[in-house]
Amino acid sequence: MGSAALVMIHHLTGGEWGIAIRRILEAAISPLWVPSVAFLPLWFGLRALYPWARPAEVAADHVLGHRYPYLSAVPWMIRCVFFLAIWLGMGWYLRRLSRRQDTEGVPALRRLRKFSGPGLLIYPLIATFAYLDWVLSLEKHWYSTIFMVLLCVGGMLSALALSIIVLVGLRPGTVLESYRTRQVYRSLGSLLLALVMFWAYLMFSQFLIIWSGNLPHEISWYLQRITSGWLWIIVLVTLLHFAGPFFVLLSRQAKQAGLALALIAASILLGHVLFDAWLVLPSGPPPGLTVAAFAAPAAVGGFWCWRFLAALPALPLLPLMDPRLDSDHD
Repeated sequence: MGSAALVMIHHLTGGEWGIAIRRILEAAISPLWVPSVAFLPLWFGLRALYPWARPAEVAADHVLGHRYPYLSAVPWMIRCVFFLAIWLGMGWYLRRLSRRQDTEGVPALRRLRKFSGPGLLIYPLIATFAYLDWVLSLEKHWYSTIFMVLLCVGGMLSALALSIIVLVGLRPGTVLESYRTRQVYRSLGSLLLALVMFWAYLMFSQFLIIWSGNLPHEISWYLQRITSGWLWIIVLVTLLHFAGPFFVLLSRQAKQAGLALALIAASILLGHVLFDAWLVLPSGPPPGLTVAAFAAPAAVGGFWCWRFLAALPALPLLPLMDPRLDSDHD
């Protein structure tokens, strides 16, 4: 969905950077059904994952008891289906209109622009409730109003990083060759830097507000994730996801060099995977590095990558009949 957000931003703002990566982002939207199907087993494992799904804990905890009418198994699954259906519908509609643009031209592009405005409001609104249900409620008492925005920005950042890696990695002579220029790379690098800074600002703001407010439940969440082995994980996230990319992307030369930009994007993607693990794995001592710890993300992520690579050549890499193609090169 981070890819969908970037596509909609491009439809509203234009720019060569969007022309260069638009079809890559749309290919990333296509296999959205893969993680949607992966939600099905959660129905059988809610009690193992979520404290609100265990009746004994709900009865003994007044906070969970207060949230119970909202956080319970059947309403949770109904909302899950609703959220995923909305996102799948948005992704399908964006891809459908993009395909039509290759034959209809401006009329389809106008519909894409009209949809993108409301779409950019729907995406974070749905994400707010979805990430509250899926991630925030993994802990009994922890809550943060910045958390859902942080995940939305992280999704856009990782989507942009993936598209940069694919763009730079395309073989020479593709239709996108005229857009693999220093100017386009500089624009993509600047956007990447802006999202890196915004993500870091949200991350630090959340920590500062909770720490300075001296809120016991929220502080305990952080204490459990900066002790033992978790400290090394967050250090790696800081280096790979923020500090390293930030200082390198300050250089104009680094942003204009495709290989350097791709390496920074790869660092961000790796840091984002570690950050997600830091968020969703159980608090306390980090789990051991077993085969099972890598099996699920490797299986789901590998299948998603396969479907992404299969969807990439389904549409021309350069959108056809787009009036911005000529104007961008004037």
